[in-house]
Amino acid sequence: MFICYTHLADDSIKIQIKKKGDYGFFHKESMSELLEKLNDKQQEAVEYMAGPLLILAGAGSGKTRVLTYKIAYLLEKNIVKPWEILAITFTNKAAKEMKERVECLVGQVANDMWLGTFHSVCVRILKREIELVGYTRDFNIFDEIDKEKVIKEVIKKLNIDEKVYPVGLIKSEISKAKEVMKDEKLYQKDAIGDFRKEEIAKIYTLYQETLRKNNSIDFDDIIMLTVRLFLENPDRLLYYQQKFNYILVDEYQDTNKVQFLLISMLSSANGNICVVGDESQSIYGFRGADISNILNFEEEFPNAKIIKLEENYRSTKNILNAANEVIKNNKSKIDKVLWTQNDEGDKIEYKTLNNEYEEVEYVVDKIDEICRKENKKYSDFAVLFRTNAQARVLEEVFMKSGTPYKLIGGIKFYARKEIKDIISYLKLIQNVNDNIALKRIINEPKRGIGDTALDKLDMLATQKGVSIFELIQDSNNLAGLRSAGNVIIFRDMINNLIKQKDKIKVSELIKQVLKILDMKIC
Repeated sequence: MFICYTHLADDSIKIQIKKKGDYGFFHKESMSELLEKLNDKQQEAVEYMAGPLLILAGAGSGKTRVLTYKIAYLLEKNIVKPWEILAITFTNKAAKEMKERVECLVGQVANDMWLGTFHSVCVRILKREIELVGYTRDFNIFDEIDKEKVIKEVIKKLNIDEKVYPVGLIKSEISKAKEVMKDEKLYQKDAIGDFRKEEIAKIYTLYQETLRKNNSIDFDDIIMLTVRLFLENPDRLLYYQQKFNYILVDEYQDTNKVQFLLISMLSSANGNICVVGDESQSIYGFRGADISNILNFEEEFPNAKIIKLEENYRSTKNILNAANEVIKNNKSKIDKVLWTQNDEGDKIEYKTLNNEYEEVEYVVDKIDEICRKENKKYSDFAVLFRTNAQARVLEEVFMKSGTPYKLIGGIKFYARKEIKDIISYLKLIQNVNDNIALKRIINEPKRGIGDTALDKLDMLATQKGVSIFELIQDSNNLAGLRSAGNVIIFRDMINNLIKQKDKIKVSELIKQVLKILDMKIC
């Protein structure tokens, strides 16, 4: 059994219980009865099927409700099959929520849809097709920590001063290049005549060579490689164009160039595309988001229709009036005015202060005042801040004032050392060309293989044009190495795990890795 919840047009929530295995519409109502729960514009957006559609959804206007109902409408009216739907969101959390809502409406057929983030959808495609762009299907994906480590190694190999070309700068520059489909060759070409760019081009080029040798890609490669795959293989593009008969994209205002290219290519055959967004909520310009994608939607998709969702169910009139006054000053916008049937609400309070310390002191004083006047507890309050860098000042002032607090956050789960170690073992077992994974765990736990020995192996592997793991398969390559015996023990252990990987469950494989790392199995 699991709980299904549906937001209605008046923002109330309908909760029902559903049995696992149920198919078809969960609701007792027909689709027409469900549509009656939406306002006129929401209904129009759900039912419109005559080509490209931009749903301009203001904050709190029920865009997720419209998206999920639209998917349900497509299936209930048999316009497309579940496996012909591609629905793209910006976060895994949003994808999970959307899938749960759709499943509550249509049952487990929702599992047959392609629903996920841009990156998860592209990884799924690459798992099938990546051999067409020069990788094998057992490729690995470098996370940000791996990426920084490789860039650091590349800078060292090129004898470039890391103080002049810091890792963070290089990482950002490579990401920006990939967001606009600029590979290392094109970047190198554009850099001619600009000494600084030419140095970055050298790093970018060797960085990509290192990735390829490791049969690995980074996070930014995922979408770029998928677009390249389609550009170079029209037959595969045609296959996916025919496969996805209807495409839906959430948070369209935050798409970048390469994401736009992907969506444009996939939808160009039949024009069945629906995007949802709000140019006034675009917040990812610093990550390469291109607001022109939503502003120029009608130019990019001929005969497109725009439907505006302007009724807000979340906020009071005072909040919306203030928001509209701010938004009207934006230079790049599509005219719309948010309105609500909700109450006027409290007036908005704001305070202008001189610096970050005065800001936090004001917050602390305000909390103390409310506690005294309204008999509240400190645990009734939450203080939100935009970046981790602001936490330091917050903690300083809270400690100084004696106000009890609990800082939420810390090292991300997948960034923890023990988790990185486990994942590196699994990566190497899956892809023996992954030198980065091997370097991390060849001496983890300690087995007497130091950096000097590893550097020698790395240098010899580079000379022979093979991965380090391939090199150590031949014991003759270990001649003269003091830790040769330990390297052989490590090699044989990994080879044994590789033999088992297709015979046992992943959970059992992880248990074996945990034993190697002497970690407790919970």
